Amino acid sequence: MKEYTIDKLRNIGLVGHGGTGKTSLNEALMFVAHAIPRMGSVDDGSTVSDYSEDEKARKISISLAMSHLEWRGNKINLVDMPGYADFIGEVEGGMSVADFALMVINGVSGMEVGTDTSWRNASRLELARGFFINRMDKEHANFAKTVGELQSAFGDRAVPVTMPWGAGPTFKGIIDVLTMKAFTHDKTGNIKEAAIPDDQKAEAQAYHDKLIEAAAESDDALLEKFFDSGELTPDELRQGLAKGIAGGKIYAVLAGAATETAGISVFLDFAVDFLPAPDYKGEKEGLLPVSDNPVKRKISTNEPTSLYAFKTVSEPHVGELSFFKVFSGRVSTGDDLLNVNTNNSERIGQIFLMNGNERKEVGTLAAGDIGALVKLKGTHTGHTLAEKKAPIYYKPAPVPNPVIRMAIKAKAKGDEEKIATGLARLHEVDPSFKVEVDADIKQTIISGQGELHLEVIIDRLRRNFGVDVELEKPRIPYRETIRMKTEAQGKYKKQTGGRGQYGDCWLKIEPLARGAGFEFVDAIVGGAIPGKFIPSVEKGVTEALANGGLSGNRVVDARVTVFDGSFHSVDSSDMAFKIAGSMGFKNCFQKADPYLLEPIYNIEVMVPEDYMGDVMGDISSRRGKIMGMDRDGHMQKIKAQVPLAELYKYSTSLRSLTQGRGYHTMDFSHYEEVPREIAAKVIEEAKKAKEEEKA
Repeated sequence: MKEYTIDKLRNIGLVGHGGTGKTSLNEALMFVAHAIPRMGSVDDGSTVSDYSEDEKARKISISLAMSHLEWRGNKINLVDMPGYADFIGEVEGGMSVADFALMVINGVSGMEVGTDTSWRNASRLELARGFFINRMDKEHANFAKTVGELQSAFGDRAVPVTMPWGAGPTFKGIIDVLTMKAFTHDKTGNIKEAAIPDDQKAEAQAYHDKLIEAAAESDDALLEKFFDSGELTPDELRQGLAKGIAGGKIYAVLAGAATETAGISVFLDFAVDFLPAPDYKGEKEGLLPVSDNPVKRKISTNEPTSLYAFKTVSEPHVGELSFFKVFSGRVSTGDDLLNVNTNNSERIGQIFLMNGNERKEVGTLAAGDIGALVKLKGTHTGHTLAEKKAPIYYKPAPVPNPVIRMAIKAKAKGDEEKIATGLARLHEVDPSFKVEVDADIKQTIISGQGELHLEVIIDRLRRNFGVDVELEKPRIPYRETIRMKTEAQGKYKKQTGGRGQYGDCWLKIEPLARGAGFEFVDAIVGGAIPGKFIPSVEKGVTEALANGGLSGNRVVDARVTVFDGSFHSVDSSDMAFKIAGSMGFKNCFQKADPYLLEPIYNIEVMVPEDYMGDVMGDISSRRGKIMGMDRDGHMQKIKAQVPLAELYKYSTSLRSLTQGRGYHTMDFSHYEEVPREIAAKVIEEAKKAKEEEKA
């Protein structure tokens, strides 16, 4: 296959709310460019980019998928990303290698919460971006209303480049307001030029004039000329438009109907003529390994090779595929590169171009291009490979914090090891899914971006690793602490004939500041306890800390001082003083006015303004404290602190409360005292559970 120069490459990320038609648009682009012989459909599970069993069954995108096509001698790489919040980790990965974010909008429902999420991701990455208003053939589709919503949310930089010829039942094709031409279409992807209908000429001309103004404002020289003459030549218009899009001063808005292939050819022409090539920012920022000093690498084939692995896929009969983008130089089969993350060598084997799960082998990929590598030894999502003589490290895409936690256990005894292996492999493929064995609550906890996310993980665990599991509500990692300073003795004396056991210590316990942890102090003077037994006392105290006297949870924020005691020259031993230390701690703890702490989480909830009251009321009912509110785009951001015990399946409740338009993030903040009546219930439940274990 031919190697494309960097100016002939386009990397387009398809993003937006779930159900807007991103996968259908990907399919239409591939079909019209003759990259596939026929158009598949989401409904019958025959599309290029939704190829996994999970996606076919649910009729939604779950993982990002790669496709590529050729148009007018240019190669266009498409990254089709999921629209549902449960799979935001896939979007983070895909956006990290796109050079243009095309936000797909449903022309019937207009702007939705996923548009806002995509916008914020693109803004953070300083990506060029634009909009494709899809489904203009559907009843109640309204282009002008949707454009108005976009301009209200993102400003007048959102400028139509194409518009629909009619809408809904009267939809006939596309009007290109840049060239002031109209096009009809058929389902084979063919278009015919036609005159702009009289009843839309004025609207098209108004959009054309706005486009000229936007192009002029993207360049000082063009703006000066526009002020002087009131017009731009076609070449100047094209120059200004391309510069404005690349610089983030123009957000091109295009119209179409993917399933009808309407607007697809026009978009492909637009992509080739106006969307930025991979080197539009000139260089890629990274870090020098070890020193972490910033360094920049030119996005050019003349630079040393560097590439970034943005996604790992596990394919049957192939093994793990690493999707990657070449940021500099070129990579070829047989190259020996350095994995900068692990400091190990990686030998490059087969290099593939992907169309969904279809692979096409190539020998070389150059800077700016995207492909897949197979069977790398130790390279995973987020890793950088580079020439050994010129190493550079690229920061990986951020992994979103989990918003839901569930406990997992095997249905069949003996499957624990297979489950652990499977979960570890699934985390490598999807870093936004996390697993930990929590010793405090004695459960294996899996966490992710929503119930559907975890449901997909469990399905894959069963299908790929042959194990069935059950999900259950995770226990809360409460903590115990004290209010008072007290002293108590711990004395262990046992005589059974022959050598006995004797350990005696006096302990003082006192509270520390929240978050201070645990301190042990040796204040023995005069040899009341020999120095060799002090570590045994500390060990006994430490073990007792792990199982507090209220609910069996860990004790924190306390200082324990051993200040006196006695010993027997024959019967004293490490074991005896360890037991004495444990007894002394338990005696102190009960007298020190112990109480229960619970984990408090910071949450940020993004909701449309209409749902603010309901969401804030729900947070209050969960014992949450509202910490503040901010406007973020066309959404409202509610900041709050809520006990973890009240956040079980909150993502599901929030989506239900906001008709799917609200979402949240959460992360641990601190521990706080549990209200007395709730603490009593927790302690009672812990006692019952302990009694059941004994029985």
